[in-house]
Amino acid sequence: MSSATVAASDLLDWYDRHRRRMPWRALPGQAADPYRVWLSEIMLQQTTVAAVVPYYDRFLTRFPDVAALSAAGEAEVMQAWAGLGYYARARNLHACARAVAGAGGFPDTLEGLRALPGIGPYTAAAVGAIAFAIPVVPVDGNVERVAARVFAVEAPLPAGRAALHEAAARLGRDAAARARPADFAQALFDLGATICTPASPACALCPWREGCAARRQGIAADLPRKAAKKPRPLRHGVHFWLTDAAGRVLLRRRPPRGLLGGMTELPGTPWREAFWPAEDALDHAPMRADWRALGEVRHGFTHFELSLTVYAARVATIQAEGWLAEPAALDGEALPSLMRKCVRLATAA
Repeated sequence: MSSATVAASDLLDWYDRHRRRMPWRALPGQAADPYRVWLSEIMLQQTTVAAVVPYYDRFLTRFPDVAALSAAGEAEVMQAWAGLGYYARARNLHACARAVAGAGGFPDTLEGLRALPGIGPYTAAAVGAIAFAIPVVPVDGNVERVAARVFAVEAPLPAGRAALHEAAARLGRDAAARARPADFAQALFDLGATICTPASPACALCPWREGCAARRQGIAADLPRKAAKKPRPLRHGVHFWLTDAAGRVLLRRRPPRGLLGGMTELPGTPWREAFWPAEDALDHAPMRADWRALGEVRHGFTHFELSLTVYAARVATIQAEGWLAEPAALDGEALPSLMRKCVRLATAA
């Protein structure tokens, strides 16, 4: 790890001029709402700010505080979350809300926050710093990138993550950072998101340009280094768009645990490595019918790619496990993005 000379006060001065306005951020001089901070941090995991903002606004309108979220049913929470992905987050969010409401509020220590469902080291640090002014640096991808460049940490990720966390902690030991932990954490987020970006960092505009070791060495754009990723395996599945004489479509709920747990889906096969021939796939159809293949849907998960073939049929009366929904009401169902792709394919046919 190379030496670097940067001052938290320079970053904070920059942040006071250029801070991003976000619906979950307290304005200068206002106290942060732990519920809003926590909700935003859970939503932002594996998701961009631009994608989160409309979901956050709708979710907050529906569940304005932790008591309202705690009192809601799981199906209602999953429906409000539909489209954000990584659905275990929604189940943990609901469980956490119930724990917090039962305790009378959020704990104000890192240990207390870590004990809540769905809150790991990063989220505990983010909520702790921003909502409770705990002098700790939460390390997300933006902060990792800033730390890697400021100290010219060349160890590739993921093996180099421990070194980057130590580098970020060094940044937070500055007296100015400890005096304003909420602003310092958010300043690091903003610096990584707007100046110290993954490609073509705007070093000329950076408040830490003079002290940045990677800029001095001419390697800022190359950091952090990443180990080569293994190609994701491809899995296959088939799902069925079955409508009755009134045009209602058959839906069912996925098992409560596992990938997309508790979400709504079109009936279908398991997902597997081998392609599904039609004669095998139709053994999993919800009813015997005159099925026709509509086309293919592709979707990427963290650890694998998925190729789905969508079949459609219409029958007079549906007698199968699940429930019937009007196509116009599908927006109100807890359909994940993958299933919404299937719906779009089926309704366009």
